[in-house]
Amino acid sequence: MNDNQLLRYSRHILLNEIGIEGQQKLLAAHALVIGAGGLGSPAAMYLASAGVGHITLVDDDAVDLTNLQRQIAHTTARVGMGKAASARDALLQINPEIEVTALAERADDARLSALVQTADVVLDCTDNFATRHAVNRACVAARKPLVSGAVIRFDGQVSVFDARADDAPCYSCLFPQDQHFEDVACSTMGVFAPLVGVVGAMQAAEALKLLMNVGESLAGRLLMLDGLRMEWNSIRINRNAACPVCGPAVQQ
Repeated sequence: MNDNQLLRYSRHILLNEIGIEGQQKLLAAHALVIGAGGLGSPAAMYLASAGVGHITLVDDDAVDLTNLQRQIAHTTARVGMGKAASARDALLQINPEIEVTALAERADDARLSALVQTADVVLDCTDNFATRHAVNRACVAARKPLVSGAVIRFDGQVSVFDARADDAPCYSCLFPQDQHFEDVACSTMGVFAPLVGVVGAMQAAEALKLLMNVGESLAGRLLMLDGLRMEWNSIRINRNAACPVCGPAVQQ
């Protein structure tokens, strides 16, 4: 690291658990963020400020005025601009020394497989079950850690699905992909703005920990936040031996 980097990341370097070695791991890392909206905004901004060397943003949507209540990477001046490009501008304003790739596309299974292969950690910041399951399948196949978050109304949740561990559950163990779960959109149900910041920041924290291999991740646990009572609850998630995505029969 050069002198400017030592100064920029000095508060990380002061932490015994991180130090120069941990910060160098971040600088050499590649994070894939699927979704540049409510969750993706704070998650990606913290990854950038923390010094993750390469961040890839994937989102095919454009900035809308209704987004600005909670999607803090975007501005009024960028309404109509693609979200991936808008978020890229925001990240580079925070940290011009990192590389940010903005992909204005809705990635299908094949594309996700290719993108996940190049990443060290994947953050699912999307808002529908179909995409979440597609991202999960790609992460399991590539054995890449996945940090998943979701928020609707006053409720949030976050977890880690680490396919590098043989006994770790995947997203489909929690929400089986062969069962129907109704997507609920914030455009019809609403969302309390600060909660996407809380959950998105936690996704960034879990991703940074995974990249530096510090602490204990949320793998095998689901944190759920009741924003009206500001109360967290934690439940254990076990691997489903019959899971069609990560079950032993699939892995053989």
